[in-house]
Amino acid sequence: MAVIETKKIRNIALLGHGGCGKTSLAEAMIYICGGSDRLGKIADGNTVSDFDPEEIKRGFSLSASLLNTTWKDTKINIIDTPGYLDFVGEVKQGLRVADSAIIVVDGKAGIEIGTELAWNYADEAGLPRAFFINKFDDNEARFARVLDDLHVTFGKHICPLTIPMVKDGEVKGCIDLIDQSAHVFDANGRHSVEIIPEESMEAVEKYRDMLMEAVASTDEDLMMKYFEGEEITHMEAINAVHEGIIHGDIVPVFCGAAAKLWGVWTLLDKIAESFPRHTAKKVEMLENGDEIEITPEGEPSLFVFKTVADPFVGKMSYFKVMNGTVKRDLLMKNNTTGDSEKLAHIYIMNGKKQTEVDELACGDIGMVAKLTSTNTNDTLTWNKELKFAPIEYPNSYYVKAMVPLTAKDEGKISQSIMRMIEEDLTLEFENNSETKQMLISGQGDMHLAVLEAKLKSRFGVNIQYDEPKMAYREKITKKVDVEGKHKKQNGGSGQYGHVKIRFAPGEDDGLTFTVSVVGGTVPKNFYPAVEKGLQDSMAKGVAGFPLVKLAADLYDGSYHDVDSDEISFKTAASIAYKKCLELAAPVILEPVGDMDITVPESLVGDVMGDLNKRRGAVMGMDAAPKKGYTIVHATAPKAEIVDYPIALRAMTQGRGSFEYTVTGYDTVPANIAPKIIEKYKQA
Repeated sequence: MAVIETKKIRNIALLGHGGCGKTSLAEAMIYICGGSDRLGKIADGNTVSDFDPEEIKRGFSLSASLLNTTWKDTKINIIDTPGYLDFVGEVKQGLRVADSAIIVVDGKAGIEIGTELAWNYADEAGLPRAFFINKFDDNEARFARVLDDLHVTFGKHICPLTIPMVKDGEVKGCIDLIDQSAHVFDANGRHSVEIIPEESMEAVEKYRDMLMEAVASTDEDLMMKYFEGEEITHMEAINAVHEGIIHGDIVPVFCGAAAKLWGVWTLLDKIAESFPRHTAKKVEMLENGDEIEITPEGEPSLFVFKTVADPFVGKMSYFKVMNGTVKRDLLMKNNTTGDSEKLAHIYIMNGKKQTEVDELACGDIGMVAKLTSTNTNDTLTWNKELKFAPIEYPNSYYVKAMVPLTAKDEGKISQSIMRMIEEDLTLEFENNSETKQMLISGQGDMHLAVLEAKLKSRFGVNIQYDEPKMAYREKITKKVDVEGKHKKQNGGSGQYGHVKIRFAPGEDDGLTFTVSVVGGTVPKNFYPAVEKGLQDSMAKGVAGFPLVKLAADLYDGSYHDVDSDEISFKTAASIAYKKCLELAAPVILEPVGDMDITVPESLVGDVMGDLNKRRGAVMGMDAAPKKGYTIVHATAPKAEIVDYPIALRAMTQGRGSFEYTVTGYDTVPANIAPKIIEKYKQA
């Protein structure tokens, strides 16, 4: 296969709300270009993009898939991303290596929350954007309304490049406003170029003027021609659109019906003509915040943006060539681990289909299998100092306990979950020593449901989810003076230990042990046994949770010359501890933390009301960097925010986000403590 040079490569990420038609558009693009011999349909479960069994079963994308095709000597790498909010990590991966983003919009539904989020994600990634208004042939679709809404919501740079062609009162095709040609489609998606019909001329004049104004705004000479009434030439318009897209001065809008192949030809033309290549941004960000110039002829370096744990192929590392040309059998150094890796075989991907190639040029995207110590976000290069900026993933706060169904599952679960975490960096795993649970954190209930299914299908591990236990603790609230005596005589040598201890709330988290014995009533060699007895006893308080912040002063006691030993004094200390719990009014402590909740200004009241129900306290508010959003600063018990990722998403329709950090422990209210104790005893 011939090597495609950098200037002929386009990397496009498809974004949008779930169900808007991203996968259908990807399928249409590769089918038209000959990259697939059939037009895959989601309903039939035969798309090239959604090949994972879980995606086929559920009928929507769960991960970012890579497709490639060629249109008019231009290679187009298509990254089809999920629209479901739980899989935002996959979107972030795709955007990290894309050079532009096409946001797909349902022509009937219009702007949805996924549309807004897609815009924000692309904006954060600094990518040029375009819109594709899909399903424009639907009787309920309203192109003009959707275009106006896009203009109002996302700004003056929105302008149409194609619009629906209406003939005999029906949408029959689309009109290219630059070429001023009508593309008419039949039921099989075949198209022909015709003269623009009379009934579409009014719309053409309106929207072409909008386009030419946007084109003119990219260059002073074009602006002069526009105001003087001179015609902007076809090539001037194409070049201006190209520059406008790169610099964000133009956000083009296309229309079509992906499932019917309508409008996709025109979109492919514009991608080849006007969308940016990898070198358009000129520099690439490094981890330390510096920039490095992109040099297609320079030293080879690549960035791994995605890892797939395939049970048959092994670990598959998806990468983008950031600099130079990468060739098969190349030996490169991983600047994260310091290990050397050999690219024994290089592949380009079309869904799950692998095609081996000898080399990939700067800007191209490929896959290499079975790298031993390379993971997502790693840089492979010859330059020891070079490390590309990593993908920044959102934190995951939706936590469940994983329970293996059989002993066989228990033996395999740790290794399997680690392989899944290599693949999905938004998953977080913890084997909690305090609660004795295996905890998994994800973006939401769908995220964890898919994980459960993948563990079963890929690794044969069966699990079920349970509620996570809170790591409650206890502390005493009063000073008490108690005595503990252990005396046992069964013939022969007996056991004798006797201590008097003053207990009080301590300052440090654990045990603060002091000795003020006078006159040797307790020999020094037994002091460590008393301390150890208290430490062991603190594993359980009166309610069964670990006791913390305990100060204990051993001030008196007695011993027997023959019968006293370390075990006796350790037991005596335990007896004293139990008496302390009876008298010192212990209370339950719960983990509490700080929250920063970012929500639209209009929803701040709803969030504050919900926090009150969760025993939270609002500590203040600030304007968020994102326009129209507010950051609510609050504190809340961890037990009350177990379901908060789901609740906040429902309250804000997915627009809200939050960060939570456990900062300490606080006393559980008296009316709640009995419920916690009862639940603990039942468990």
